Amino acid sequence: MYRKRPSSYLLHCLALAALMSWGPSASAHGGVMFEDDICVIKLGFLTAHFTIYQPRTRASEEFCEDVPDVTDTIFVLDYLHDSMKEMPVEFRILRDVTGLGLYATWDDVAELDDIESATVFYRDPTKEADSVLTVNLSFDEPGTYIGIVTAAHPTLDKTYSTVFPFRVGGSGTGLLPLFILLGVIAQFAYWLSNGTLARWIQKLAGSS
Repeated sequence: MYRKRPSSYLLHCLALAALMSWGPSASAHGGVMFEDDICVIKLGFLTAHFTIYQPRTRASEEFCEDVPDVTDTIFVLDYLHDSMKEMPVEFRILRDVTGLGLYATWDDVAELDDIESATVFYRDPTKEADSVLTVNLSFDEPGTYIGIVTAAHPTLDKTYSTVFPFRVGGSGTGLLPLFILLGVIAQFAYWLSNGTLARWIQKLAGSS
């Protein structure tokens, strides 16, 4: 029975995994992800619906992190846990001074020496009785930014934090080029392992 070479099999598995991961969930960054086609931000065990609007240029169109225009932008967190109403929630946005872009994590942000100088927006910790936090911000220039959301436990000395890197002024191509490259490599490895590539080379050599 014919068996694929291990290298070809491995490359096919990598390509399949990459293609399976391509979709809405792959486009989310940091603590923001898609669940049942709804954008959700997670802070430890706490969750909130997360939506961004740019009403001046995009009417009521909804975004999950990356936004296309450099303009007035509205961030909305709709709490999914009643306990968050009792928690002061802090909201901050930084210029991406980590150099990590969309791959920045909370640990990367925590290591910054001067977070204040990188801050472009800050909202003091505030309780929201109606379970909805709304932030209005006007961006002045395109680029990558890092959002930080922190919720303080109402009775315990404990906080829950998350970050969400995002782009303003274009969402780019993300990981799609990598997935395409993996698919091409896997296909060529398959042709090499079953002799198809060698037959093509022989046919081209014979016709020349």
